[in-house]
This record gives sequence, C-alpha cells and structure tokens, in this order.
Amino acid sequence: MTATTPCGTWNSVITSEMLVGGAVRLGEVVSDGEDVWWAESRPDEGGRTVLVRNGTDQLDENSNVRTLVHEYGGGAWWVKNEILVYSQYSDQRLYLLNKSGDPIPLTPETETEQSIRYADGRITDDEQWYVCVRELHVSSVKEPANEIVAVPLDGSQKVKVLVSGPDFVSSPRVARDCKKISWVQWNHPNMPWDDTQLCIATLDEMNLTDQKVTDSKAESFFQPEWDNEGNLYVVSDRNNWWNLFQVDEKQEEIDLIPLTNLEAEIGLPQWVFGQSRYAFVEDNIWFVAREAGLDKLTVLSKDGQTARIKVDATEIESVKSYRDGIVATVSSWRSESSVVFVNRDGARTLSKLRDLKIGDKWFPVPETLTYETTDNEKAHALFYPPTNPEYEISKTEHPPLIVIAHGGPTGAARRQMQLSIAYWTSRGFGVADVDYRGSTGYGRSYRHRLHDSWGLADVDDCVAVAKHLVSQEKADEKRLAIKGGSAGGFTVLAALTFHDTFTAGASRYGIADLAVLAQDTHKFESRYLDRLVGRWPEDKDVYDQRSPIHNVEQLATPMVILQGLEDPIVPPNQAHLMAKKLKENGIPHTLIEFPDEGHGFRKAPNITKAIEAELAFFARIFDFTPFDDLPEVFIENNI
Repeated sequence: MTATTPCGTWNSVITSEMLVGGAVRLGEVVSDGEDVWWAESRPDEGGRTVLVRNGTDQLDENSNVRTLVHEYGGGAWWVKNEILVYSQYSDQRLYLLNKSGDPIPLTPETETEQSIRYADGRITDDEQWYVCVRELHVSSVKEPANEIVAVPLDGSQKVKVLVSGPDFVSSPRVARDCKKISWVQWNHPNMPWDDTQLCIATLDEMNLTDQKVTDSKAESFFQPEWDNEGNLYVVSDRNNWWNLFQVDEKQEEIDLIPLTNLEAEIGLPQWVFGQSRYAFVEDNIWFVAREAGLDKLTVLSKDGQTARIKVDATEIESVKSYRDGIVATVSSWRSESSVVFVNRDGARTLSKLRDLKIGDKWFPVPETLTYETTDNEKAHALFYPPTNPEYEISKTEHPPLIVIAHGGPTGAARRQMQLSIAYWTSRGFGVADVDYRGSTGYGRSYRHRLHDSWGLADVDDCVAVAKHLVSQEKADEKRLAIKGGSAGGFTVLAALTFHDTFTAGASRYGIADLAVLAQDTHKFESRYLDRLVGRWPEDKDVYDQRSPIHNVEQLATPMVILQGLEDPIVPPNQAHLMAKKLKENGIPHTLIEFPDEGHGFRKAPNITKAIEAELAFFARIFDFTPFDDLPEVFIENNI
C-alpha cells in the first residue's frame, strides 16, 4: 500500500550516510598476469586512495596513492610483473614496491613539499625504467614545467628528461621492444580535447631521435597504445567523433588509417590521466564507445569485422586486457560501479563495493530527453522521476525539480546509479541531469558549441529543460531548483542571476567572477576561458557581463553556497565575494565552508553535511518539512 503525501516529505531508506559509501570511487584498473589491481577512493578513511589486489589492500594505512599533476591527477600508479610504482600524495614522490620488501623511493626529496609531481607512467618491458609525466613547480617561475621523464627502477633517483618544451604532455608509451616512444602534446590556449599533436620518436638507451609530429590544426588525440607486434594505435576526433585509428609512422609524415567510423565516442576529455577505452585481446581490439548516450562494448577483429559484447552496463571505464577478455569498472542505472571480468561468454564480478540490499525499486531509470533550446538548437538531459515504492504523487501535485549542471564544463552527466540523485528522487523530487551544449559524448561539434558561449548556452539549456518538464506537467514551476559544482556551480550562479526560472539554487565551489578565475587558477586551466569566454584582459567587458558577481542587482533567488577552503582550482575568495554581495543586496543565502576540503568533497562527514544542508535549505525555501531530522541551516537575509 502506497501513501500520498506531499513531495519532499517522503520517508526514504536512502540516507546521507549511505552517500558516503556511494562516494567510494573505483579508479583505474590494471591487470598483471592473473592478478587484477584497482584503486579505491575512501571517504571514511579521510578520502585517501587505496590500492587493492584481488580484493586485498596492498599498502599500509598511511598510504594515499594520488598525484597532483594538473591538480586533477589520475595515472598515479602502475604495476607490471609484480613491480608496483606509485605516487604518494603527501610528498608526491614515486615509490617502488616489489616482492622483496618495503617501498623504495625512486625520485629525490624536494625542498618544497609536493613541488615535483609524477603521473601517467608505464614500466618498460625491460623493467629498467618508469616513463611518465613530470610536473616541476618552481616558486620563481609563474607556471610549472611539464615534461616526459624516465625514472630508473634501480633506486638511483637519476631521473632523465626525455621531452620538454610543450606546455603540456600526456600518454608517454614505450613500445615493447623499447625502440619507439609515442606521446601526446599540446600548448596554450588549447585543452586536450581541442587541438593536440601525436608524437613518435626513436628510442636508443633513453635518448630520442627521429621525432615525428602530426601537423593537423584541429584534432584531439586520446590513448596512444602499442600492440605486441609494435603497431601503434590512437583515438582521434578528426572526423567529428572520437574513433579508433592505426598509425602509419613508417612514412616521412604520420598517417592515420581509420579502423572505426562510428557516430559514437571512444575517446574521453582528458581531465585526468590514465583513462583507457580500448585494449588488445589476442588478435582483436576490444573497445568501448558511447553511443546514443550509453557505453557499448565491441570487439574489432583484424579483418575489420565488429561484434557487440552484451554487458549489463550503462558506463564502462578503465578497460584493460585480461585472459581472453577485459577487466573494467562497470556500472548501470541500478548498480554501483564494480570491477568486472568480461569475455565472450559473459561477465563476472571481481569486486563489488557493497550490497545495499534495499531493492531496485528505490532507484529510478532515467528518461533520455532531447529538447528544443535557444538558437534553434537541441540539448540533451537525463530525467529521473520521483521514485519511492512506499509513496505516490497526488494527482493534484506536480513534484519539485532539481536541475543538475555537471562540471567541466567539458564533461557529461554520469550514466550510472547515483545515490546522490536517488537521495532526492526517493524524497519526491524529480531530477534533470543536463548534457548542455559543450558536453562530451555527442561529437566534436556539439562539444565546441560552448566556445565563446559559456554562461549563455549552458544556462539556456538548463532553463529550457526546466520549462520543458513544466510543460509536460512533470515539474512544479514554483519549485524549481538548480545545483552544480565547479563549472556547474558557475552555471547555477549565472542561471539564478540572469533568469527568473528557478526559485532556489545550490552552488558547490562554483565560479562567481570569471576574471578572478582567469587570473587565479592553476596552469592546466589557465587559458581554458580563452575559448569559452574570450581573451583576458582584452575581452574584459565580456567577462564582466557574464560574471554573476558583477550583476548581483539582477539576482533575487535564494541560494546555498558550499566551499572547500583548500581549493586550488576555484579559490575560496570566489565564494566569499559572492556571499558578501548577496548580504549587501539582501538576498537570502547560506554560506557553508569546509576547512579541510579542496575541489570536491572527499571526507565522509563533509559529504553528509553538504547534501543535508541542501535539503534543509530547499525545504525552507519551498516551505515543506522533510521527514529527515536535519541540522538547522542559518539563512542570511531570511525572508
């Protein structure tokens, strides 16, 4: 028997504490012989990243395997023939662990903590070197230097520079015979999904000669890999979609031979290192492509034939070869991410983070939306309806709606079960997770529609989906909220400032002043806004026009702001300035600071505190009493 009570007041078995377990993130997966290794980020252990082999933790409780290259990290470790190389977060040095005993430091100590960082490495087949990206921070230099280096595995700490000069480098990969090396490089103002170069060089005792570089001007390369026979493969979006190519590097110029021609995305935006979307299995290539919004696993044979492998999954990540198939992290609308072995006979779960034991009925399967937006264009979203097996919506009520703007902004809504969404839907909220123009998964042209339009197109698409759902009688126009973090937080602030569609908002570490971001952020994103907004300071007027903090007189919508005080990407002064302006203008708001958090909340108490604050805030603004016993939220300038 189901009850009919107002949306927002429903009792839910999905608690804020459960989100902590759901916030355990599976990172990269690596196979080593019969062993399968993976990384787990654990909020209840201070947010540290733990390495696991076949279900057993491999390092002591003081370890935290994480790199800060590009600040976002990724690619912090690798294992080969039971030799593990990893980056320790506290000092950013590389360490080696093998069967013989304790970790051995491979890189020198630094005078300044965390000033030399390493990422995206591989152990060479001769087991002499760890070839990786190094980021060197020197206080007297404005920007750190990014290089490719070879770190000897003998413990001598005599690191050798292989590639220097480009603003950025990634994906250094050495062929199995150690005679060739490939990598990807790019320069300001490009991001790795804009314009990059594929590079190949001859390698002789860690000396580079005969370097070749692609000369295309509008192409993004992703995941170069050598197979066992010395053939190089790479993913490129030269034909609008990230497809797979074989590299012909025997001619004077590098040529690419197309292997797939899909209107689907094999590649991903390289916000982090270490991403993998294909692997060599026997004589075939197994690859994952996002097609019509969902990840699909396909086998490509040598004769060019393809065969789809059925997997109960909507999102597949970190693909590596293993036995006669692959290992990867796999998730679906009603299952959290798990490590899975897949071959032609089916799939077998190797590690599941937990068993919630509450039943599928609590988790909504979203409706895929493609809807009209401004400029006669279309945008995309996932709509999750209110879902709770113990309640139903009154025929006289339309539910409140939360529109989510993902971060990036070059990113996408996740295609997996998210407790952070089910938390809301199980209490009677609808949720629209928006893939606004500029999102990935829809080809290069859609991704680049945000060029010169950040703060406009993304905002319009969030407004449009709210209006679309109201017109479909799936949302209450008087109870429309918008939330997002980082770049999504900027979209939230802009939507609340320049439109009157929403009645409440929640910004997590969001950007309020684009000019401050352009002048006060890390190297990787320091020129990101050149394409999204305009050149700074030449286009100062555009920056001011789009920055919520300079247009607070247009803002009248209540909001909650959540900010980590150790955030190096969106400095806390953004939140402080916005709160100051809101107070001066009499706008109801709440500012909640997290002294021990950076960009994104990693620690268990903060994860629960943040979402409970959002629920309490929305309840006050929408005038309902949640079933939950929530901490009181102080609202400045409360009506």
